[in-house]
Amino acid sequence: MLNYNPLHCLPSSEELPDSDETPVDNELQDLIPGLLKAILALIWSERWDWFFGVDMGIYYDVKKPAIVPDGFLSLGVERFIDETLRLSYVLWEERILPTMILEVVSQTYRGEYSTKKEFYAELEILYYVVYNPQRRRKAALEVYKLLNGEYVLQSGNPVWLPEIGLGIGCERGTYQGITREWMYWYEESGKRYFTPEERITEAEERRQEVENQAQLMAEKLKSMGIDPNSLF
Repeated sequence: MLNYNPLHCLPSSEELPDSDETPVDNELQDLIPGLLKAILALIWSERWDWFFGVDMGIYYDVKKPAIVPDGFLSLGVERFIDETLRLSYVLWEERILPTMILEVVSQTYRGEYSTKKEFYAELEILYYVVYNPQRRRKAALEVYKLLNGEYVLQSGNPVWLPEIGLGIGCERGTYQGITREWMYWYEESGKRYFTPEERITEAEERRQEVENQAQLMAEKLKSMGIDPNSLF
């Protein structure tokens, strides 16, 4: 008897384009989601049930092209498929929708506050995050949560995302030598998680502090007529 599995007839991630090949027109569209992903890799280093895609195609319908948000977070999926990593995010393979989608508004408006927002609501994405670095009178960061089929703007900066267990927000900082407003992850208390660069700087400062304390102790012992080396 022939066993028919309709999933076997669908194209796999290896057969589908990984992006729509539309070039970004703003460096922030790569840098901001890249920073969020790098921070997650630190704070969730022991977890293997999440994936953060950057400029990666999400295939939701075999008859339609992929959507390519600037970033998205999925929970409850394998962090790594194999050593070749993911080529795209195919819903009929993953079986799990992204929990959060991020769009960074570029100089070319692409419907981030209208058509994309409506589409992600129809797709039932729980959180839709929009960051617009061009905004001056309104908040640059807007976080929407899907409630009863419609997106509701969440207040605050950062905004706590209980289903994710993290807060998301923006503040002024330095990343890759660039000082400006960046997006970060936060603890529930509102404390910001460090970036990889800040972790390195903090470790170096601690090492230097230990060395300074050791030097001061050695000088004090010498002033007392004690050879520090004789103590080891």
